[in-house]
Formats: sequence, structure tokens, C-alpha cells
Amino acid sequence: MREREWDTAVRESLASAAPGASVLVMVEGEAGTGKTRFVQWLLALPELGRVQRMTVTFKASGASVVRESPHVKGAGPAGPVARSARRPEPPQPGAKQSGDPVAPAWPAPPAASALSELAASLGTGVPVLLVAEDVHRADEQDARALRILLADPPAGLRVVLTYRPEELASRGLMLGAPVGYPAELPLIRLRLGALSEAEVRGMVVEELGEDDYSDPFLARLYERSGGIAQVVADLLEQLKTAASLPAPGTADAGRKRFTARDMDEVRVPVRLAESVVGRLAALDEEPRRVVWAAAVLDEAATEEELAAIAALPTESGRAALTAALSDAVLQESEPGRYGFRAPMEAAAIYHVLPGPVRQELHGRAAEALAARRPVPWARLARQQLASGRIADWLESVETAAREAVEAGDPQLAISLLEDTLARPDVCQSDRARLALMLARSVIHGLRSGQTLEVLRRLVDDRALPAPVRGEIRLHLGRILLSAGRSGHGRIEILRTVDELSNRPALAARAMAVLGVPYWPGEPLADCLVWLARAEAAAAESGDAAVQGAVAAHRAAVVVCVGDPDGWRHLEQLPRESEDPRMLQHSAYGLCSAAYAAIWLGEYARARELQTQGLMLYARSGSPFGEQLSRGMSLPLDMVTGQWAGLAARARLYAAEVGELPSIAGEARLVLGLLALAKGEWSRASTWLAAPGLSGADGPVPQVAAASGGRIRLALARQELASAAQEAAEAWARLQATAVWVWAAELVPWAVEATARSGALDTARTMVDEFSAGIETRQAPAAAAALMWCRALLAEADGELAAAGEHFRYARKLYQALPRPYEAALIAEAGGRCALAGGLETATGIQELATAAHEFEVLGATWDAARARAELRTHQNAHPLRRTGRVSYDERLSPREQEVAQLAGYGMSNREIAATLYLSPRTVESHVARAIRKVGALSRRDLARMVRNGEAEAGQAVSSPTKRC
Repeated sequence: MREREWDTAVRESLASAAPGASVLVMVEGEAGTGKTRFVQWLLALPELGRVQRMTVTFKASGASVVRESPHVKGAGPAGPVARSARRPEPPQPGAKQSGDPVAPAWPAPPAASALSELAASLGTGVPVLLVAEDVHRADEQDARALRILLADPPAGLRVVLTYRPEELASRGLMLGAPVGYPAELPLIRLRLGALSEAEVRGMVVEELGEDDYSDPFLARLYERSGGIAQVVADLLEQLKTAASLPAPGTADAGRKRFTARDMDEVRVPVRLAESVVGRLAALDEEPRRVVWAAAVLDEAATEEELAAIAALPTESGRAALTAALSDAVLQESEPGRYGFRAPMEAAAIYHVLPGPVRQELHGRAAEALAARRPVPWARLARQQLASGRIADWLESVETAAREAVEAGDPQLAISLLEDTLARPDVCQSDRARLALMLARSVIHGLRSGQTLEVLRRLVDDRALPAPVRGEIRLHLGRILLSAGRSGHGRIEILRTVDELSNRPALAARAMAVLGVPYWPGEPLADCLVWLARAEAAAAESGDAAVQGAVAAHRAAVVVCVGDPDGWRHLEQLPRESEDPRMLQHSAYGLCSAAYAAIWLGEYARARELQTQGLMLYARSGSPFGEQLSRGMSLPLDMVTGQWAGLAARARLYAAEVGELPSIAGEARLVLGLLALAKGEWSRASTWLAAPGLSGADGPVPQVAAASGGRIRLALARQELASAAQEAAEAWARLQATAVWVWAAELVPWAVEATARSGALDTARTMVDEFSAGIETRQAPAAAAALMWCRALLAEADGELAAAGEHFRYARKLYQALPRPYEAALIAEAGGRCALAGGLETATGIQELATAAHEFEVLGATWDAARARAELRTHQNAHPLRRTGRVSYDERLSPREQEVAQLAGYGMSNREIAATLYLSPRTVESHVARAIRKVGALSRRDLARMVRNGEAEAGQAVSSPTKRC
């Protein structure tokens, strides 16, 4: 972050200065921008650790605090000392003095006297560091002492001054008057401004963890804080306290995800509120009215707009604005436009305005916004509502929502309409019209919990016409499906079919949704019946767009169940049409088929269909494609081994769509499986149990894959009973759906868990049922999984040679897909069988070495460690002649590196021992040595260092694997 900028601007200049040279660094920044953090960073630099130093801090109270290092004359031998004093007020002329009649000699300020003492001790050329913080608060005597010192600095003096430019007594003069700097004195000016959004994200990750916030939350935090570091820190602290968050990286982390609404509801930090309200109180009446106007408008405005809202004549408005700018209450945010540093400053002032004053100001703000071209309808609506102009407000809301949808921003329309419909003072005719606008907008934008609440109230409102309620209910059901509440969603859509009996076009859409078999508990045969009914209703409607929508659903369903005829249905979808609705329906069919192709193992075809679908979405003007593409790419990149940067992309996507579990489920599944492969078992457990991945409501293929991950995790933890139970429950869900091609991600782990629990006959029955279910289907992933299962059964029967042959054939099938991670797992299993049989030792060792290498390339840390441990065990049984024992001294040995990595990912000593074939006591010793060698403070600190790649030189916890 900023430390890199400081290294370049300051550290290198100080380091490159000759020992006898002097340097001045001026650090300028408004309140809260990080000047104190800069000083802390500077004083912690190793190269300054032995330099004589003095730190002077000027306080708002008028006191100054002087801290001296032991090297400076006058300091005690025990360490740094601090001297603080408040300059007494000089006696007023004529005032009676008590006590000694001799007038006291008022002492020099402690800063000035300390500076004089410092100057007297210099002159030898030995470097000395002087840091003076907040020099804008220094009085004239202290400022004069600094000016004198800088006009003729002693050799070797390095001076760092920090100040707030908005609080200087004389604008542009840091020390109140010009300084006669010598020509040879280097002057370095460092301006600390607002943080960038990336820097704010870094603070959020550090405080909340990587998984506890959404992108809209980050955007709102950045916007409302203005990027002011102290405000960001205070807001994060308030949110953490209110939510009682667990520590980042723990098993419970990620349970609470902050959203934009959390930022909208958080209170203005006390530090910020008192600062801006205090500056407001110091203003005269007219400047104060201009500030009120800016707070009510809550956006940058012109001089004329602020004067009009404050009800001031032009000349008075200009003078008032100038005063507000001079006292740093307002600032010029861009040429000719004025406002607050951060929107939260406006909120602090808004909250102290009396109600009648606020309403009057809102009325004039509405007039000012109505005069802009183009009219900012959404912001105008807010001002009209606050001023009590209800009819005008509703008209502006409707216009703003319509323009937002036309501009491809349905989320803005949803937000406006949700807030409007949540108010009781909207009349029935307006409510029906706006409700339909909302219902039609939600299909193309991200929704919130408030959307569901508003739509539920609307469908229960008997005053609305039945056809209106039916259409709203259809959209409500679709939202519930997206929200991972498939049972409730299907119930609503079933009711919709009855309510829309006289509207065959909409009824056909509802039936087509009921024909999708992804949701649990719905047999494929029933879904196909609904599709047939949808086709009949679409034909009855005579609406070509509805017929296109049903055809797209039919094509997607036929593809998703592995029917070879599905690809022909896709080819029949229109790619050319003047009707954007037709293009959108075809785009839906293509993208849905692309998603289905991922579960089938048709990865090249999935990417091709994804590209085609996105092109049609773009041509139709729909904004839906970009989000859909990012979500679909996550599992596709996961299975094809493109793991670089995948975890970061998945976290961002999961945070962005966190309120829609069925959509976020893809990202959470990827995060869970990646965490499992790296040995982050606590995180894997959390992600794989997230909403959208449970058996009750999540999409069947996603839930099956998550169940496979949960089974594997239980097996790794040697929890056979839990693994077998999860396998039985997952298998029952697939039996209810009867779409066996979706078992490809589950069946190998379900069979292994069932066989290892002692139910070998049940495992054979599962494999037979799976084999029969995919016999007529085109599903390469399922075919590869079936061969893997046959290898597992042969291994369980003790037929190790046959198992090895099955494993090798399954590996070829997975390599052809390509599925590199599964191919490596199967190579490991094949090597294990070869070595267990004792007949193919060289082959087995080669297969294990291949697996370990492939795991390392992917970044599967846990798998790589396990394969290397197995390999080491067998290599030790057939040792090569050694030339001597390698000594690692203070460097980590390979074994210590493995243990440190797995401990850093949260595994217990028992879990590490099981992975590496060691005893828990041996693991404990390795962890202790790793902590000592890398300089970690604790096991938790070791985990942090492993995650961040931090270590001392020569003691790095190095990893040959790529980071996800």
C-alpha cells in the first residue's frame, strides 16, 4: 500500500543523504489521512533505530509534548523521556499579582527550549532525526524556533514536519511565515490524500477477513468515508463491534457478510461528527446556511446552487461560501463544484438540523436539481419526498426507474421501486403500476431481502387485480428459486399457474420454470410433463417471444440431463432476430446449456456456448450476461485446473451476490474445494455448508458436488460414520431426481465412504445404479467417474492388479476431459495400489511422484504433502546410498516446510500426522521448530506468515506450489 510510496519518496532520500547532510521532509495531509501512521512507520525503520532523535507533538490544547531518545542531551539513561507543558497565559496589564512583587520570567515553550538544546548539541555531523507532528498547532514562539533551525540547519539534521494544510494560520505557510531555506537543503514534500479503493479494500480484508464483505459494501464504504483512513478505521470498528465478528481465518469467519445496507445504517463516527460540527459552530450565520445547503443536497454543487438553496443573494452567497472554504468545512471537489470531503460529514451536519429548516432546504434543493440538464431524476425524487411533495416524488421515481432500465442499470430501478413500495402513503393505482415495474426489473438485477419482503406484501394485497398479483407472484417464485429457497419458490409458481389461467403467455412462462429439474425432490418425468404443458400454452398464446422462451427452456433441459438430442435443440434456437426478447431467450438457452455442459464434462463445448450466449445477451441490450459469465467461469476454471487467481475471483463473486445463494453457490463450492485441496479444512467445512449447497433447497448438481467435498473432508478426518451418512443422504437426493449424470462429482467419494464403512454390497449397488442411469447419456465426466468407481471396488475386494488397471484407464479419461486435479488423485491411488501389491514398486513410485508434481503445479498443498509423505515412506523402504546427512541449521527442512504449511492452513497436529504418516508428537516438534526458525510468535502467527508469505531472510516458509 502506501508504504511503497513512502519508501520511494522518503526512505530512499534519507538513506542516500550523506552523513553530514541535512534533509527536510514536509508531510501534508488533512485530518485522518494517515500522518500519525506515517510517523510510526518512519520511526520503526531499522536504519533509524540507532539514530539520535527528538519527537515534538503539538496538541490542540496548546501544550507540546517532547520525546527524546537517550542519545540527545538532557535525556536520562533509562530510555526516552516525555516532557509536557501548557504555556500559561501572560498577566494582563494592570492585574494585581499575589506573592513576590517581582514579575515572573515566563519560561520559553518546552518545544522551543528543547529545539534550542538540540541545536546546541549538534554540529558534529552525526545524523540526528527531529520529528515535529502537527506543526499547524505550534504558536509563534515554537514556529519561530523551527524557522530559525531550518534557516541554518546543523550538519546531519534530518527534519520531518507534519501538518494539516486546512488549519494553517496563514494559508500556504507551514510555519506561519516564510523560511529562508538554504539552497543546499533538500526539500521533500509528501502529500497524504484520500485512500484509493484498493487501499480501502486492504483495510477491510485486514479487519474483517477476505470472506465477510460484499463488493457493494466496499463501494459504499469507500464512497461514504471519502477514503479518509481514520474514518474507514472507525467505521470498520463500529461494524465489527455491532456484529460481534469472529476473528478472520477462524472456522466461524464468513458467517456474517456485510452489505451496502449495513453501511447505510451505520452511524457517523463520533470523531468525525464532532470535528465537522465543531467547525460548523465556529462559522457566522450565512456561511453556516451555505453548509446546511451542502449537507441537504449531499453532493457537489455550484456556487449558484448553494446560494439558491441557502436563500442568499449572489454576492452574499459567494462571501459565505468563501468563508466555509477558508475554515475547511467545505472544499472544492472539482473545478467550480463544492461539497464535503466525505458524505458522512454531510450526514453529521444533516442530523443536527431542525426539522422545519431541513424541509425548507429540501424544497429549494429540489428546485435546483429540477433546473439541471439532464434532470437527475433519482436525486430529485429524494429531495421531493423530503420536502413533502408526494405527487412530484412518485412521478420522478417512475421516470428514474424507467430510465435506469433503459440504460441497463436495473439495480438502480429495483432500489428506487423497493423503497417507494415500502411506504404506506403510495395510493393503490400507483402501487399496482410500480409493483409491475419492480417485478419486471428484478429478473435482470441483483436482489436483496427487501425485494422479497416488498413482493410478498404485494401478492397478498387483495386490492390488486388478480392478473397483476399473478405476474408479480411469478417473479417472486423465480427470485425465491435464485435465493436458494426452491420449495417456497415452486409453491408460488404453482399458484401462479392458476392465477394466470386467462393469460396463457405468462402461464407458459410459469410452466417452463416448473419444467427445470435442477431443484431437489422433482423427478425428471414430472418436469418433462410441465415442459409439454408450457409448449401447449405458448402455442395457444400465439406470442412468438413466449414460444422462443419455452423452446430455450426445452433445449436447456434436454442438454442438462445428458440427452444426445439436446445439442440439436440448441442449434434450432434463433441467433438472428429483430426482437431483442428473442435474442435474450436464445441467450438464456445457450448459457443454461453451457452451465449444464460443465456438469456433463463437455468443457470445450461449455466455453463455446458461453461465448455465444454472452454475445446474444450483449446484442439484446441485457446487462445480465457479464455477471452470469463470471459465475459460470468459476466452476469451469476449477475443474479444468486453471487455479491461478481463482480463489480471489470466487471470493469477490460470492461477496457480490451473497444474498442469492443459488448464484453464489458456484463460487462457494469452488472456494470449499480449493480450501480442501490446500488443507484449509475449517474454511472448507464452512464454505461447503454454505447456503445454496445444502440438500434442502440448493440446485441438485451443486449440492451433489458439495456433498462429495463434505464426504472427502470427513474421510480425511477419519470420520467414517459421518462420511457414510453424508453419502447415503446425497444418494437418496439423486434417486429422487433420477438424473444420474449429475452424480459424477459425488459418486467416487460416496462409493469410497460406503465401502470403507463396511457396506461393500451397498457400494456395489450404488455403482450398478449409477452405471444404468448414464448408459444412454452423453456425459464424459460421468463415464470417467464410473471407471474410478470400478477401480475403488476392485481395490476394496483386494484385486489390486485389476484396481491399478482401472485407475490408469480412469486417469486417461480424466486427462482427456481435461480434469488435471482428478487425474492426479487417480495417479496417487494407482501408485498406492501398485505399492500395496508389492509387484510394481517402480511403477508405483513413479505414479506417486507424478501425482505429487501435478498437485504442486495446481497448488493443492495438502494433496501434495500427502503424496510426498507416501512417496517418502516407500522410498525409505528402498533407500539409495547417502553421502551424509544434510544440515539445515536455521533454515526450514523440507519436512518442517510441509508441517508449517499445513499448520498454517489450520490443520491440527492429529490431522497433519494422518496426512504425513507421522506421530502427533513428531508433528508438535516440527511445528515448534518452524515457529522458532521463522520468528513467529505463536502457531496463529505462523499461520498468518504462511498465508502472507512472510518470513525472515534465509528462513522463509517456501512453497513450490502456486497460490490460488
